Amino acid sequence: MSIKAKQKESTREKVPAGTHIARCYSMIHIGTTTWEYLGETKETDKVRISFEIPEELREFQEGCPEPMVIDKEYTLSMHEKANLRKDLESWRGKTFTEAEARDFDILKLIGVPCSLGVIHKDTKAGNTYARISGISGLPKGVKCPDQMNATKIFDYNENFNTEFVDQQPDWISDQIKSTPEWKTKLQEQNMDQELAQKIDQDQPVNTNQEDEDCPF
Repeated sequence: MSIKAKQKESTREKVPAGTHIARCYSMIHIGTTTWEYLGETKETDKVRISFEIPEELREFQEGCPEPMVIDKEYTLSMHEKANLRKDLESWRGKTFTEAEARDFDILKLIGVPCSLGVIHKDTKAGNTYARISGISGLPKGVKCPDQMNATKIFDYNENFNTEFVDQQPDWISDQIKSTPEWKTKLQEQNMDQELAQKIDQDQPVNTNQEDEDCPF
């Protein structure tokens, strides 16, 4: 008699393997994550880029067909050997100059169509998942349907939104909340709120505009 642990198989339908017309619609700057390698602690700045596949529609909610989506996590680096740079060069069909790579804003990818290669891989636990194996530009004459999903952007500048993070799957939100960027941003927001409250409570409102200094 033996007792074996059961592996939990995901019930989520996988994006079919093959080549798909797709469009970038989401960009999530995870931030700096830490991990162990050969006994050493490493730090890596991560970004997650998501694509919708308009020709693979599914009714996740009855009567509301939506495109299947797939994403890929990258180290946020445009070094010549970085996977992000390699995929972007394949996507655009030409290499970057060092000046272009240094100044490239990945938010420019939002809304841009592409051709995705998708393969299925098995994990050591025996589960199968779909992953992006390659990105390239669309062949000549091929059109991508208009974007169906709403654009989603999260970063630590103009697009910081705690509610958006809470709406993500737990493993993504936990990853974001573990980063120093997240903790620093929350501290800054708390300080701003405390300062605003102090000003409201401590500073009298001057309604006599004749006594005020000229504002310019």
